[in-house]
Amino acid sequence: MQIGSRTRAFVTGASRGIGRSLAHALAQRGATVGLAARSTSALEALAAELPGAHHPLTCDVALPASIATAVEDFVAAAGGLDLLVANAGIAHYEPIAEQGLEMIENMTAVNWLGTVHTVQAALPYLLEQGRGHIVVMSSGAGLRGFPGAAAYSATKAAQRMFAEALRHELAGSGVSVTIVYPGEIRTSLHDHERGRMPEWYRGGPDAASPEALAKRILKAVERDSRHLHYRPFVKGMGMLHGVSPGAADRVLRRLRGDSAAPRRGR
Repeated sequence: MQIGSRTRAFVTGASRGIGRSLAHALAQRGATVGLAARSTSALEALAAELPGAHHPLTCDVALPASIATAVEDFVAAAGGLDLLVANAGIAHYEPIAEQGLEMIENMTAVNWLGTVHTVQAALPYLLEQGRGHIVVMSSGAGLRGFPGAAAYSATKAAQRMFAEALRHELAGSGVSVTIVYPGEIRTSLHDHERGRMPEWYRGGPDAASPEALAKRILKAVERDSRHLHYRPFVKGMGMLHGVSPGAADRVLRRLRGDSAAPRRGR
C-alpha cells in the first residue's frame, strides 16, 4: 500500500517514543492518524502539533473493550481504516528471581495481549474492505532473549509468532503484516529503571533514532516487507542465534561483555 493523504492510520502507544515518531512521519505524508494511548493530555498536545487534523483516542490496550471502542470511534471519524500499528508497550528489566509477578503480568497484558486485543478490534474493518496493513512492534529481544529481560523478551517473542502466523492466515485477503524488530532506540521506555539496567544495555542518548526508524517502517509497509530489523546488528544477531546460540553468545560477550551471555557452553 502507498501511504499518503488518503491513508487512515491507527497507532497505539502514540504519545511517546516510536509511536510518537510514527505519528509525525504519517502526518507529514498527509495521512489521518488515530492517536491512541492512555494519556489524554499528551495525545491532545501531539495532535495540536501535527500538520492536518487527527484524532486523540484515550484507551488502554490491556482492556479489550477500551481498545475496541477507540478503533470503532476512529473508523467512524475517519471513514475507515487502512493501516494499524500495534506499537504500545512497556518494559521492566529485572532478573526473574527478583521480579514481582505483578510486573510480569503487566508486561504480558500490555505488550502481548494488548497486541492481540488491538488486532482483533481492527481486523474486521480491514477484512471487510479487503485491503490494509498491520504493523506489529516486536523487538530484537523477541529474536534472542537477554539476561535481566526474560519476561520482556517472552512478550516480544509472543508478538513475533503471533504476527508471523497472522501474515499467513491473511494470505489472499488483501491485508498484510509487517513485524518490526527494533534494537535499542532513543526513547523514554526505560526512564523509570535507568539505575538498574543490565551492563549489556546500550540505550540512552547514543541509541538509534526513533525518527529514522519511523521512516523505515513506512517504507517497509509500502514494500509489503515481512520483517524490518533496525539496526542491521539486530538481524545479524537473530540469524546467528537461530543457527548457533553458542556462537551468538560468544559474539555478544565480545561486543557487550560477559553480562550479555554469562553462562558458557552449548
